[in-house]
Amino acid sequence: MRNFARNMLRENIMAKERFEIYKDKAGGYRFRLIAPNNQIIAVSESYTTKQACLKGIEAVKKYAPTAEIVEKEE
Repeated sequence: MRNFARNMLRENIMAKERFEIYKDKAGGYRFRLIAPNNQIIAVSESYTTKQACLKGIEAVKKYAPTAEIVEKEE
């Protein structure tokens, strides 16, 4: 019962926003941007190396704050 209560408390506490790096089914590296409410905001393309994935995260951190929102017509 104690573990159940601990898990419920943990789920209800807002976490810090974060990037998670993981390996996809094809063996490539991807990252996902997670909001404080644990919702996935964005998922990256697949990178062949972890270092390239980390560079992708740095690019998002660098360019996203000033990026324009552009709606493209298909």
